[in-house]
Amino acid sequence: MVNYDLIGDIHGHSKPLVELLEKLGYRLSDGVYRQPDRRVIFLGDFIDRGPNQRDVIKIVRPMIEEGAALSVMGNHEFNAIAWHTEDPDNPYQYLREHTARHMRQHQAFLDAYQGTADHGELVEWFRTLPMWLDLGELRVVHACWDDLLMQALLVNYPTLNDYLDDELLVKASRKDALEHEAVEILLKGKEVELPKGHSFLDKDGHARHAVRIRWFDANSITYQAAFLGPEKARSHIPEDPIGADHIIQYSHDDPPVFFGHYWLEDDVPELLAPNVACLDYSVASEGGGKLVAYRWDGEQRLDNSKFVFVDRKAA
Repeated sequence: MVNYDLIGDIHGHSKPLVELLEKLGYRLSDGVYRQPDRRVIFLGDFIDRGPNQRDVIKIVRPMIEEGAALSVMGNHEFNAIAWHTEDPDNPYQYLREHTARHMRQHQAFLDAYQGTADHGELVEWFRTLPMWLDLGELRVVHACWDDLLMQALLVNYPTLNDYLDDELLVKASRKDALEHEAVEILLKGKEVELPKGHSFLDKDGHARHAVRIRWFDANSITYQAAFLGPEKARSHIPEDPIGADHIIQYSHDDPPVFFGHYWLEDDVPELLAPNVACLDYSVASEGGGKLVAYRWDGEQRLDNSKFVFVDRKAA
């Protein structure tokens, strides 16, 4: 059995990444961070926001290609692919619209890569990142593990975890397609519309009328309790009762599942359930955050003492 160190969203911050890898015992050898008896699993979102886009790729890509690490695709890698890919049905348009808002979200990556010889090649490499990993005793996805959606996608796209082909990419970029809903949930999480008249501001200052929710938690019976994201937003979310439609049956007997994406802000990382862990602790936050790992050694009941993290102070 392989022991894994799972690492959350990096978002262009290479310095805490190097610090965390070294804290975990990885050492640079022939251009690759390695440890003889362990491997890393990255949870996606290598890019956007942070100041060291190229440096992050120079670290993670050789690790993946040389077998020192695995990874899943994050929504930011998916967005980068769609941003770069022309819409086959709309000349001079792209699958991710080049709006001012989308450009702001993607600007750090564009500043590092747009117009360079390796931009297109890197985006092509992003297509090889799987949307999820099922390793038997361990599961990894960027935002939400939903067996039914995964199996439905595999029926029509059996090689999707080897390569994101044009057919799935196009359909996943069409808001009226079932593929769009599936990829949105896997890479961005399940959302529930708030009661009429309620909204809150997200980390980028945008008004949100829906909340990402604790899809695995049947005990979350109000919108506020079901919310999964930065704590500072919770007080703006109503305590109205919420239905059970958001719940995915993820038993405590299922294999441990790890994901990132949700910009948690706790001082010390904690499990969300005995077999559920989020590793995104807002490393790219303007106020500073954490880059978080979990050292997994085969246990099916996870342990809070096995989180490892480094702090990134605000610039």
